Amino acid sequence: MAVRIRLTRKGAKKKPFYRIVAADGEAPRDGRFLEVLGTYDPLKDPAEVTLKSDLLKKWLDQGATLSDTVASLLKARGLLPQENQGEAAAAQS
Repeated sequence: MAVRIRLTRKGAKKKPFYRIVAADGEAPRDGRFLEVLGTYDPLKDPAEVTLKSDLLKKWLDQGATLSDTVASLLKARGLLPQENQGEAAAAQS
């Protein structure tokens, strides 16, 4: 089972709100997930990202990979752990 850290959409029509979750790579976008790691609210100015960094570190240590979107969100806000910034840059290339 390949674990991915990605976004799952919540919120009403035209009012998106996202959770950052650890999920099986083959599970549907809004389907089953393993654990909620944080949230992303694009409607706030500036967009708000909250994160449970201890849980993120736990999943990354276990071999989970970041989706491109989550990697760019965390990198832009300086929330990405130092050892994973190289992986995020490689994933975006």
